[in-house]
Amino acid sequence: MNEFIDMFSSSDPENVATSVKLLLLLTVLSLAPSILILMTSFTRILIVLAFVRTSLATQQMPPNQVLIGIALFLTFFIMSPTFSVVYDEALEPLFNEEMTLDEAYERASDPMKDFMAEHTREKDLALFINYADIDKPETVQDIPLTTLVPAFAISELKTAFQMGFMIFVPFLVIDMAVASILMSMGMLMLPPVMISLPFKILLFVLVDGWYLITDSILDGF
Repeated sequence: MNEFIDMFSSSDPENVATSVKLLLLLTVLSLAPSILILMTSFTRILIVLAFVRTSLATQQMPPNQVLIGIALFLTFFIMSPTFSVVYDEALEPLFNEEMTLDEAYERASDPMKDFMAEHTREKDLALFINYADIDKPETVQDIPLTTLVPAFAISELKTAFQMGFMIFVPFLVIDMAVASILMSMGMLMLPPVMISLPFKILLFVLVDGWYLITDSILDGF
């Protein structure tokens, strides 16, 4: 512990450089959840999966841990080309001390900006550009991350809710049909959700719902 403290208090250039790297690493690790949620496909995937569970009315099935795990692995699968470019062009040269931290940051942000800009609506981006009162950027790389990230986030939210609506409709039809049948039979005290649940699960299984949902998510990117 004393050695760790001495390393941060030392004036030796080597120790100072190591201290700075450690501080940056801790900063990145603390921001990792936000980066994962707001700068990747994670938000859209998790919301869509949550809509699937809600439309099925299966309460906590699948559990939150399962949905988050699926969303994480799908995110890594979708983002793997972008992450590979970030590692090859920024992280590996930085670790090999072939470039400075500022240069690595610039190179790492470019592929992330390309990914986010591809899935950001112009209307959402224009909202934050106008609010920040900055000049219209000529290229994607000219857009500040502080502007692009929130624009990308609200674009992903809209897309996720659009997909969620399309998922909800067929299950809503089943609920309405079951409720109408129960009312016509005079069984008003029987919860329609209890009767419609097995039919919704059967429909979801017959159409291979998880495959269709995953295929739609992957096609969206």
